[in-house]
Amino acid sequence: MLRTRSTVTSPMWVRHRQNDRLGGVALLALAFVVAAIGTALVAWVLVTIYSRKQEARQPFVRVAEINEISVDPEPWGLNWPNQYDGWKSTAGDKFYGGSSAMPQSKLEKQPWLKRLYAGYAFSIDYREARGHAYMLYDQGVTERVTKKPQSGACLHCHGSTTVMYRKVGLEAMGKEATDEVLAAHFNKEAVQRGFEEVSTLSYAEVLGLLKATPDGTPGEETPVFPPAPTKEMAGAPLPEGHPATGGGEAHPVTCIDCHNPQTMAIRITRPGFINGIAALADGDAPVAHLPSVERWRRGDRTQPYDPNTDATRQELRSFVCGQCHVEYYCANKMTLTFPWKNGLKMEDLERTWDETTFPDGSAFYDYTHGETGANVYKAQHPEFELWSQGVHARNGVSCADCHMPYQRVGAAKVSNHHVRSPLENLNAACQNCHHISESQLKERVETIQSTNLALLERAAGAMTDMLDAILEAKAAGADAESLQPALDLQRKAMWRLDYISSENSRGFHAPQEAARILGESIDYSRQAEATALRIRAPAAPDIEGIPIEPIQGVTPDKVIAEEQRAPAPSSLGDENAG
Repeated sequence: MLRTRSTVTSPMWVRHRQNDRLGGVALLALAFVVAAIGTALVAWVLVTIYSRKQEARQPFVRVAEINEISVDPEPWGLNWPNQYDGWKSTAGDKFYGGSSAMPQSKLEKQPWLKRLYAGYAFSIDYREARGHAYMLYDQGVTERVTKKPQSGACLHCHGSTTVMYRKVGLEAMGKEATDEVLAAHFNKEAVQRGFEEVSTLSYAEVLGLLKATPDGTPGEETPVFPPAPTKEMAGAPLPEGHPATGGGEAHPVTCIDCHNPQTMAIRITRPGFINGIAALADGDAPVAHLPSVERWRRGDRTQPYDPNTDATRQELRSFVCGQCHVEYYCANKMTLTFPWKNGLKMEDLERTWDETTFPDGSAFYDYTHGETGANVYKAQHPEFELWSQGVHARNGVSCADCHMPYQRVGAAKVSNHHVRSPLENLNAACQNCHHISESQLKERVETIQSTNLALLERAAGAMTDMLDAILEAKAAGADAESLQPALDLQRKAMWRLDYISSENSRGFHAPQEAARILGESIDYSRQAEATALRIRAPAAPDIEGIPIEPIQGVTPDKVIAEEQRAPAPSSLGDENAG
């Protein structure tokens, strides 16, 4: 009998078919989910890239209008909040006012400074530096100002003075100086004229002018950082004649001192620097670290070198600091001067001062030393000059690269406006170039600075010995004429010691140059000491008859007899050999 195949499907086979269908659906769903996630991720990346590009193209939103009268930094802070916050942070977590919050006295830490500055206001009060937030306040409460009249030229750097210079300059030129005129443009000619007009005025007079100058926020007279006290200091009434601090606002260095308010481009505003760098360019001193100056020298020189048109942006990142962190004359016998016409080395500056005379024809000097009567030079804070002699300057590293390193804020790359020691920010300030650990970097810096301090103290010891010797010579009856050679050496020795002592990197900006300068200071101090001792001491006795041992050669003049010679060593291993 013929049998046919059964058409009945087994249950197990059915279950396998169902499972296959479910697996396919699940796989398809999973693929859809993965594709959706991938698409969303790609879309997010593209949107982020686009938004970052847009953010980078427009790193700020101008919500406040600022112009050439906007000295008050608060409106700038509305447009550039990150930079503004960094600037404010130079005060630390909180602004500490009052004499009890003043930093440590250098005179207590290094008592020899009192003798270095004898007869000068720095022997009264000289303290460790604080951040930019304190630069105007601390000047208002230092006893250098409250106990001894000072020149208003000091405010060239301690206050935001560009609008004041322009206002005074326009008035001196017989031109209109309304708020509208001042706000319109920088007017370099008026700034220069105003600078010259106020350079010889007193501190009280210039501070009064500064407070009477509009700052772009009329009706608002509360500065970001408190002014110096108006009625008392350290709990005592201010002395008679102390500069009035009420009425109007005065600001420390602010945004307008370094930036164009329309473009935010870095610019130079201080006339002292503009004049000084033009004199440097017009000379022939080597400036390998300033390529724009060398380029200008190769040109037709029809116009003076102008950092705002001739300098590179990288150079400007040092020039804005060099407006103030420099050596200059800032008393009231002549216009504030940067001594750069002969170059930026210490002896170049010294040569410039040696060649300088006051308007009355008398020889230049900063002050008469209170102990010896020598006319000496006072170094201010020559960071820019010492930096120019160091390896960082020669490799194109600017001041801002280390003290205001770039940081990322979203997509924007901005300079950190919390200006401070690179030691407080080693990763951003140093490790972009030096690929070693922070501990190694810190150790290197501390080695340089501790070595500098040790040599500085030796130079200070030589200086005090020199002063003692000169005083002894004066006590012995030496007259001014006979002492003059020692006093000339004293000026050289003290200038060099003060140059490195006043420079705030503790030798780091150019370690070898700092050591060279201190070595010269020690040498000049010892020369002056020896000169004074010769003047003080009785006449030296005649040394003509003193027996002198003749030079002995290695080979005796007479041949030693054979039998007197010592036996030769028996072997190379003999302990007497050699």
